[in-house]
Amino acid sequence: MTTLISAEELAHRLDHATDVRVLDVRWKLGAANGRASYADAHIPGAVYVDLDGQLAGHGVPADGRHPLPALTDFQDAARSWGINDGDTIVVYDDLGNQSAARAWWLLRYAGIENVLLLDGALAAWRRAGLPLESGEVGAIPGTVSLAYGSMPTLDADSAAELGRVGLLLDARAGARFRGEVEPVDPRAGHIPGATSAPSGDLLDVDGCFLSVEKLRTHFRRLGVKDAVGVYCGSGVTAAHEAAALTIAGYVPALYPGSWSQWSNLPDRPVETGDARADADADTPAPSAPEAGDSAHRL
Repeated sequence: MTTLISAEELAHRLDHATDVRVLDVRWKLGAANGRASYADAHIPGAVYVDLDGQLAGHGVPADGRHPLPALTDFQDAARSWGINDGDTIVVYDDLGNQSAARAWWLLRYAGIENVLLLDGALAAWRRAGLPLESGEVGAIPGTVSLAYGSMPTLDADSAAELGRVGLLLDARAGARFRGEVEPVDPRAGHIPGATSAPSGDLLDVDGCFLSVEKLRTHFRRLGVKDAVGVYCGSGVTAAHEAAALTIAGYVPALYPGSWSQWSNLPDRPVETGDARADADADTPAPSAPEAGDSAHRL
């Protein structure tokens, strides 16, 4: 199944198709939402998506910082974006898709098959010299029907088991994985048995995903063979890692609660240190200081 679309192909589809919906998912932890940046300049016709308000629920700390939204709430949000059954959805942000991947994963989890990430995100659209527009786009409400369960997930128990007997990737920056810093959550470290796999290492100098072959080589070095799980701080950049794994031909299971849930469960053990941390990440992608920083914080 296709995961990426180029800026040029998206522009062509917008000119020749009526069933393409574009979602702008600009967001960074610790900052105001991206609505102001969206209103200043976005891809023509794109609708703004509020990650905190529409791509996450809100519960107690033991649920994690970005638990999955209730199905009815998410379906209402998707309809407000103008989505109908059978539409092709293209999502993007201005962070190498490390935020937009949450929308990609959640829409696919909810049963929409044709969901694509704009490869290179908004920067790729700008580099291609394609037009931008300002202001807010009000979509005609859609009628899409959603049902959760189309993508594999992990809970705390299955994540713990995968850490013991399988492969569980941690998409946060290595320093957070090792427990050297923890700027957001109550405990520092990682799920026992997990392997460090920072999501910033998946992008090239232009903020595009690495080629299929490079991604496969990267994940093979991390030990990925068949079954693999992924988590991050709160289930956002884990979706970016899941997208890269999907591009490489794997079927990853995502732990939505991620570290923000695990570290709020006092009976769950924590590991610190360098258990294969940052393997193959000695030379991070030059374009990813911002992406790496977001992986550090999400």
